[in-house]
Amino acid sequence: MPQTSRNSSQPPKKSKRSSFWQETAQTVGLTIALAFGVRVAVAQAYYLPPSGSMEPTLQNYDRVIVDKLSYRFQTPQRFDIVVFEPNEAVIKGCGLSAEKQKSSLIKRVIGLPGDRVEIKEGVTYINGKALSEPYLVKAPEYDLPLTIVPANSYFALGDNRNNSCDGHIWGFVPKENIIGKATLRYWPLDHFGNIDRKD
Repeated sequence: MPQTSRNSSQPPKKSKRSSFWQETAQTVGLTIALAFGVRVAVAQAYYLPPSGSMEPTLQNYDRVIVDKLSYRFQTPQRFDIVVFEPNEAVIKGCGLSAEKQKSSLIKRVIGLPGDRVEIKEGVTYINGKALSEPYLVKAPEYDLPLTIVPANSYFALGDNRNNSCDGHIWGFVPKENIIGKATLRYWPLDHFGNIDRKD
């Protein structure tokens, strides 16, 4: 009787070489996926549109890194520069086009939840005390009546006060709209470095 091979019904074994490359490809793919996931969850690049609202701290076309992780463990602090999604009040107040409605904005946090904010004669007052703002390009040429920042919201203004569509026009930034904190400018290279909260 002819004998059949004992291995005839078993699939051919993969060579060690093909197995090595398959495992390597899987490892590289997993690493890329994890790195992308971490980037999306932890940090994000942001490009400043040519509005000039954050001059002189940030210039048109600057590129910054936005820390998306910190605010999961702490709340925004006064003087933080934050990137946020525009809500309906911002869209109407600034007359944003349909295209710009999809873009995030960047401003400096001035008022925290519960703060009493007032602007008069070129000075910003928080809870009755004048706020030191050395980062301003020029003192505001408008007044803002005394207003109280609602819970879970923030009052944010541009550093270029007289050329910024910001909280003095549209009110407050809801906490859930804040994407993260601008921490590092990476372009242009001659301005590379950390973004100070208060210069």
